[in-house]
Amino acid sequence: MSAFSRFTPLVSVLPSTVPFVGPEAIERQRGLKVEARIGANENGFGPGPSVLTAMREQAGDIWKYNDPENFDLREALAAHLGVTAANIAIGGGIDELLGQIVRLVIEPGMPVVTSLGGYPTFNFHVAGFGGRLVTVPYVNDREDLSGLLDAVKRENAPLVYFANPDNPMGSWWDADRIVAFARALPETCLLVLDEAYSETGPAGSLPSIEALIGLANVVRTRTFSKAYGLAGARVGYAISTPGTALAFDKIRNHFGMNRLATAAALAALKDQAYLAEVVGNIHAARERIASIARANQLSPLPSATNFVAIDAGREGTYARSIVDGLMQHGVFIRMPGVAPLNRCIRVSVGPERDMARFEDALPRVLRLLD
Repeated sequence: MSAFSRFTPLVSVLPSTVPFVGPEAIERQRGLKVEARIGANENGFGPGPSVLTAMREQAGDIWKYNDPENFDLREALAAHLGVTAANIAIGGGIDELLGQIVRLVIEPGMPVVTSLGGYPTFNFHVAGFGGRLVTVPYVNDREDLSGLLDAVKRENAPLVYFANPDNPMGSWWDADRIVAFARALPETCLLVLDEAYSETGPAGSLPSIEALIGLANVVRTRTFSKAYGLAGARVGYAISTPGTALAFDKIRNHFGMNRLATAAALAALKDQAYLAEVVGNIHAARERIASIARANQLSPLPSATNFVAIDAGREGTYARSIVDGLMQHGVFIRMPGVAPLNRCIRVSVGPERDMARFEDALPRVLRLLD
């Protein structure tokens, strides 16, 4: 198969890949139908009725470009968070923002510090801009803040990534420890503090806005994909100092935001009562998943996210067999990608019909493996 001959040297050596294999691809490849979609950390409870109404009401305006300044959404987020609109940058989900952050900071060969087994899309962007990944193993299924700080200083790294609460393990650090980590970083190192699961963590796990807003070398990324149930809409935002946030304007796609997605985000932000209801549903579903795991002699890990990592008690090949076996029953889940985290499977929350299907299929799969 021929290809254009003058791609950049970097692109020429990169693999053609995507960080995740989606359930749609699994259906196509294996001829199976996903009946319970509880693997991609989506929020199966979905957005509120007010959000769907807002999208329907504005669907007729889809012929218009979205406001390239994202004025209304930035103002709404600023009011919600207690900052100014100048502190906010908008992007097509955290994934897009991560790519922009890497582009802002990294040139080929520069070191980038992250955790071994952490969010692979960040790694994908680092590779795409020629960065050199420096990874720090998890300790007790949590990202190792001391190890990350040591690696930053050792490598003189200009960029470090840390997620709290964490994906793929669901673990978390208390706010005071995160603030101390951020303040201990050299001013020449930008911290990407990924807070995709900020709404689902326990009290005390989320640093206040005031605690970090004055640090020019901290960018906090958040999303409407998880608790707000808008993963398909692709709306994320970054919180930082005005100078750091303004840098996104130099490289972002100014017409990249979807008009209906923006309307959905604005409506979702207004409906905090529905958000509270869904967060309660997420917490209950986490307990349901944990109960199913324990009933099958598996060990659920504590979770601050919208999924539960479950220790299957053996090596990664066994966990992979569980993932594949569940798919035979139409249950789509995922697992961490590197040892020792890959001893676990990872199950996202969802409505009762999905939990019931998982509860029915799991013991069937385990019996075949034992």
